[in-house]
Amino acid sequence: MTHAHVVYAHPSERSFTHEVLDAFLRGLGDAGHTHTVSDLYAMGFRPELTREEYERESGHRPDTGVPADVAAEHARLDAADAWAFIYPVWWADCPALLKGWFDRVWTVGYAYKPARLPVVRKAFALCTAGYSIAELESSGCYQAMKTAMLTDRIGERAKSSEFVVFGGSVMRNDAGDDHPRRWADLRAEHLARAAELARSI
Repeated sequence: MTHAHVVYAHPSERSFTHEVLDAFLRGLGDAGHTHTVSDLYAMGFRPELTREEYERESGHRPDTGVPADVAAEHARLDAADAWAFIYPVWWADCPALLKGWFDRVWTVGYAYKPARLPVVRKAFALCTAGYSIAELESSGCYQAMKTAMLTDRIGERAKSSEFVVFGGSVMRNDAGDDHPRRWADLRAEHLARAAELARSI
C-alpha cells in the first residue's frame, strides 16, 4: 500500500481540473492506496513570503523555525510515498498560488542548502490545458513547463517523476458539429489516464 499526498490548485469545484483530481483520487482508492490532499484555494493558503520568511531563506538559516502552515505541509510531504501536483496551465505555468506554495514550502534546510531531501518514490505533475500537447510543443511551452516542474521544483526530491498534460479542453471554434463529441471522448480518455496513473504508483 502506498500513501500519496496531493497538492491541488484550482479555485473551482466545477472545473475539468477538479474532475482530474477526483479521477486520480478514485484511482488511488481502487488500488488500495491512501492519500491526503492540500487544496490550496480551499485552505486559503498564503502564497507570498513574509519579510521574516525571506530573511530566513536569503540568510540560509535552517536552524530557525518555519510558519505553522509550512510545517504542516512538510509533515504531509514527509508522510507520503508519492506526491501529485494537480493544477491548470495558466500563461504557460502553474497558478500563482501553487508557485507561492513552492516559494514558501521548499525552505532552506528542507529542500536545499543543506537539503534534507524528502525523497519519495514517485512524483506526478498533472496539469490541464486548453491547448493540445502538439500546440504546446510547437510554441515551446511544453518543454519549458516540464523543465520547470520536473527539473527545478521536483528535481531530486523524487526518485522518479512524470509530467502529464491533459490538453485540448478548449476546442477550436471550427470543430463544427463534431465538437461536443470530440471533447467528450477526449475528456473520458484523460480521466481514465489520471485514474490509471494513480493505480500505477
